[in-house]
Amino acid sequence: GPNDPLFINLTTDDPHRAMMGISFGSNQLELGHPLTIFFNDRGVMVAAQSNAPRFAEHHTAIAAVLAKGGTIIVCPMCMKHYGIAKENLVDGAQVGKPELTGGKLFQDNTKTLTW
Repeated sequence: GPNDPLFINLTTDDPHRAMMGISFGSNQLELGHPLTIFFNDRGVMVAAQSNAPRFAEHHTAIAAVLAKGGTIIVCPMCMKHYGIAKENLVDGAQVGKPELTGGKLFQDNTKTLTW
């Protein structure tokens, strides 16, 4: 439908692939689709402030998604695995928990994509 939620599963720290996922989601958000981007596996590296030199463009795009009402969730298990502390996440990112992540993923009519 015209307002179905979109849940993007972003698993990569490849700069091009990560920007594809963030940009696609941002465009759909502008079209009226509620957006959640779930950063997991190596995708957590994109959401870390300590990696800002490599992902400056991504951090700007993430801030724009948040400013437009999108949701950014980061996998806590992946954060632990890659040594990313909550304090190191980009501003506005939320650490995932079952209620938060599942609440977004299992909303009626949610579509999912993975990068």
